[in-house]
Amino acid sequence: MGEVDPAFIQDPEHRPKLSPIQVQGIPIIDLSPMTHQTVSDPSSIERLVKEIGSACKEWGFFQVINHGVSLTLRETIDKASRMFFAQSLEEKKKVSRDEVSLIGYYDTELTKNVRDWKEVYDFLARDPTFIPASSDEHDHRLIQWTNASPQYPSNFRDIIEEYIEEMEKLSFKLMELIALSLGLEAKRFEEFFVKDQTSFVRFNHYPPCPYPHLALGVGRHKDGGALTILAQDEVGGLEVKRKADQEWVPVKPTPDAYIINVGDIVQVWSNDLYESVEHRVMVNSEKERFSIPFFFNPAHDTEVKPLEEMTNEEKPSKYRPYKWGKFLVHRKGSNFKKQNEENIQIYHYKIA
Repeated sequence: MGEVDPAFIQDPEHRPKLSPIQVQGIPIIDLSPMTHQTVSDPSSIERLVKEIGSACKEWGFFQVINHGVSLTLRETIDKASRMFFAQSLEEKKKVSRDEVSLIGYYDTELTKNVRDWKEVYDFLARDPTFIPASSDEHDHRLIQWTNASPQYPSNFRDIIEEYIEEMEKLSFKLMELIALSLGLEAKRFEEFFVKDQTSFVRFNHYPPCPYPHLALGVGRHKDGGALTILAQDEVGGLEVKRKADQEWVPVKPTPDAYIINVGDIVQVWSNDLYESVEHRVMVNSEKERFSIPFFFNPAHDTEVKPLEEMTNEEKPSKYRPYKWGKFLVHRKGSNFKKQNEENIQIYHYKIA
């Protein structure tokens, strides 16, 4: 990643500002009422639900502390990730993704048709994970995605599997809080994830970039799934588009916190009450950066549409139903091949 390749250069209107605005950041929410084993005070849970609701409505993003995930596990997985990426390209390519199973190592991801300044390794929460063979709605064939297990570090797979277990627990807790904040039953979303899932964890490495004014670690995008839980290191770089004024706001790293954002599926389930917000990742000219997002996604055969409880005569459904697996396959394909048109978005299903 030496000289700047035109494939990495953002259009002028999407290039990063190198002196971002300094503002009050996204809300930091203390999850201890939900995570401590003692009997919780109902009023503290109510307060927590309100905080989650207003963060989802105003920002689409928030940070959580006292989340119940062990700091030791987080440090262990961070160290293993750094060891994996420190290997030679030849070693990393032994676990490369292939045309069928879009899971594993790669360094050529595109966002909005521009190449990202990063390398990644993806690992499925369910192995195998069943996925539609194509995005064609008349094609009913299924294929299996499977994990390519790295040989180094030797215990990487075990660490990842333990981490995924913790991420799933936290995801279910957060989805309960989001459900309650929408006035739904706490377990309302559980059915979409319990039987099957298409969730995965991603390891990102952003090498130092000599052209931070031209490239981005990840270009502007919204997450297509239900919920994302991000661990970022102390270097930072994540920016969120503030809904109030459309300004890009940096998310300052908070030690041991996770950054949470609701994805497109929650936006559709809530019938636009909550919004999946655009975000991007800046690159750094001097420091490398590491991050680990967990994408909590439902089963491939989930029909995504506004929930009955979120619609009525005054608030009719704003979206046509779509199959999550088909959406995922379409979106994944466009992340690796330059397209002539924009990749699939939920507004393509918007009822005019």
